Amino acid sequence: MINRYTISLSNDRLLLREISENDWVEVHKYASQEKVCQYQPWGPNTEQESQYFVNQILNDANKESRTRYVLAIVNKDSEEMIGAGEVNIRDFTNKTGEIAYIVHPDYWGKGIATDVARLLINFGFEELNLHRIYATCDPRNIGSIKVLERVGMTKEGRIREDMLIKDGWRDSLLYSVLEHERIE
Repeated sequence: MINRYTISLSNDRLLLREISENDWVEVHKYASQEKVCQYQPWGPNTEQESQYFVNQILNDANKESRTRYVLAIVNKDSEEMIGAGEVNIRDFTNKTGEIAYIVHPDYWGKGIATDVARLLINFGFEELNLHRIYATCDPRNIGSIKVLERVGMTKEGRIREDMLIKDGWRDSLLYSVLEHERIE
């Protein structure tokens, strides 16, 4: 099992690295925007909420049995943090994990989330030895639906009114990929 060492994932244009304490400033640049969190139960964040989020990530990274891996998305060209990607181990026995990602809106529509999802899926299968990885998204979030389909995830169905967000209860679409189905 992976524990207590620095994780770094990359492709030709992105680096995914462990979050550091000072990253809250970059997190706040996107997490404080209404359009970024419109489908989420949180946000827009205050500076204090962005700091708390980063501190929680750091605490989770240091737990004895680590289950949460939140990585900063860094644009290799500009060396700027442009979002975060996350893998959560949800069930050790059945080797199940969940991925999530969030990208600064200046980088939407450029394939960043697709690259991040692919890196997270590979990490989950290769390093965390997961068998099944899933993700959920708001049915109105067309961009995220396209990402999940592009990375080879299968739509399993709709979870009805499973999340309370600012404008009321929302449904979630459930997507998954099994280890032997992944696209390299």
